[in-house]
Amino acid sequence: MTTPALLPLSGRRIPTLTPGVSSFPHHRATLRLSEKFILLLILSAFITLCFGAFFFLPDSSKHKRPPLPPLSLGLRSLRDKIRADHERALQEAKEKLRKSKDELKAEIQTEKTKVAEDLKKKDGPKPLPPVPMPKLVGVNDGDPGDPDTKEKRDKIREMMKHAWDSYRQYGWGHNELKPLAKKGHSTNIFGNSQMGATIVDALDTLYIMGLHDEFKDGQEWIEQNLDFSVNAEVSVFEVNIRFIGGLLAAYYLSGQEVFKVKAVQLAEKLLPAFNTPTGIPWAMVNLKSGVGRNWGWASAGSSILAEFGTLHMEFVHLTYLSGNPAYYEKVRHIRKLLAKMDRPNGLYPNYLNPRTGRWGQHHTSVGGLGDSFYEYLLKAWLMSDKTDTEARKTYDDAIEAIERHLIRKSNGGLTFIGEWKNGHLERKMGHLTCFAGGMFALGADGSPDDKAGHYLQLGAEIAHTCHESYDRTVLKLGPEAFKFDSGLEAVAVRQNEKYYILRPEVIETYWYMWRFTHDPKYRQWGWEATQAIDKYCRVSGGFSGVKDVYSSNPTYDDVQQSFFLAETLKYLYLLFSGDDLLPLENWVFNTEAHPLPVLHMANITLPGSQNQG
Repeated sequence: MTTPALLPLSGRRIPTLTPGVSSFPHHRATLRLSEKFILLLILSAFITLCFGAFFFLPDSSKHKRPPLPPLSLGLRSLRDKIRADHERALQEAKEKLRKSKDELKAEIQTEKTKVAEDLKKKDGPKPLPPVPMPKLVGVNDGDPGDPDTKEKRDKIREMMKHAWDSYRQYGWGHNELKPLAKKGHSTNIFGNSQMGATIVDALDTLYIMGLHDEFKDGQEWIEQNLDFSVNAEVSVFEVNIRFIGGLLAAYYLSGQEVFKVKAVQLAEKLLPAFNTPTGIPWAMVNLKSGVGRNWGWASAGSSILAEFGTLHMEFVHLTYLSGNPAYYEKVRHIRKLLAKMDRPNGLYPNYLNPRTGRWGQHHTSVGGLGDSFYEYLLKAWLMSDKTDTEARKTYDDAIEAIERHLIRKSNGGLTFIGEWKNGHLERKMGHLTCFAGGMFALGADGSPDDKAGHYLQLGAEIAHTCHESYDRTVLKLGPEAFKFDSGLEAVAVRQNEKYYILRPEVIETYWYMWRFTHDPKYRQWGWEATQAIDKYCRVSGGFSGVKDVYSSNPTYDDVQQSFFLAETLKYLYLLFSGDDLLPLENWVFNTEAHPLPVLHMANITLPGSQNQG
């Protein structure tokens, strides 16, 4: 006898017929006597059950039900219902076809939004753990005392209000403003998205200036519109210093939870940028897909020192506020990797390949591409309440090499910081490099070998050189870069280096030098810059950069940079305020001038760390 084969079919197993063989065994054709007897017993039991049910069922007359319709009537009503549903569907389809494309798009968008909201409700973000707020000192006031200084400070506040009101009127929600065209503006560092960069960047400046109605407007926009699930490729560095830095500062100053929540949401979107063979992040990341890449112009596909080296401050605060050790671990890993690498002449090249872990071309700068890496080494130490001694040692070693190889005195006696390119020193200094005067002053206390006085003096010399770069122009505003050779000193030579785009670095150094020395010349120089900006950069729709600081009739670049509100106007306001406004013992400013509180690390253990490092 052949047993039927079993084959799978939609998850079941069924018998298949083999040709020429009966599908059932032959011995089942006849039933035995015992089997007939069992069948009779079952049948009699069934009849008894039915008979009993007849007597014990409740009286149906007490529970009257409507009689069931005849079968043909039920089928007819079902058919009518199907026909009615079909007619209704056809009618709805006709109505949809009559609608315009825009109306249909709007309807689809509404449905998508509803689905997105439902999903958010279903698995919204986990609540952040409660953590103690660091000691906050001097978040407002800072009255300078004398009426003349107060009048100057009020003027700077009025300039901030003009810049903000113009953006509010003409560029609201866009990243930046075109003040002459009176419309929104964006650059590739923010991708193609409208993320309100100026709003986020300006919040803390508005707060410390007491512009609370404007601050509230910005907060409402952020609550309702700031969305990071956009298909946009953004600069990790710029988004970190402007958005995460701005949101964290706004949170610490105001105590409003929305800023903390948004900062952590955005930071999560940046983490995929670190998915490289070395852990050195890509320069850019797509906020939606998480795909990263580097700038096409960077040396051999490299990441940039000032970009991957300017994350530490914000990422330590993110770990502190979120309880997620990933942020702290990412920046610790970068520091450890750099510590293992050989450095030509003790200098850090500006380019590092994230795939191979090797330096790109040997170009070292304390200006663009390198600047804030050194700044964040010092500030990591300050922000840790001076417990992160590894950061301080790394900073001191780097500055020693910079002094040896990059800092020189010109024939006219001006101290400048050049750039190291392929084995030789280029005697040119960028406007960006002028921040270093303030950095040297900030790092003077705690310098090795009792060199505090030396570094304070070096800061003063850099401040003087950078003031000369302003003073030697027609507009009394500094160029983008200036040379020290061929008899020309602190002057731009190339046409494409003669522009001023509302940059803050020179004023930043004036402020730090004022805080540490109280020499009145720094306020005088700051006021010269304030007047020049107001005279030559102010237009009816805001403030614009100028293309040639050596021309008495300059053309505008028609961009009001977000950093003008975040940094330039903030540093000017602080320069004409009392030292009790954001005291440097309690606050450390990120490279976009966003103040973050010192974390007293003796009382704090960051998740994922044995101790702060």
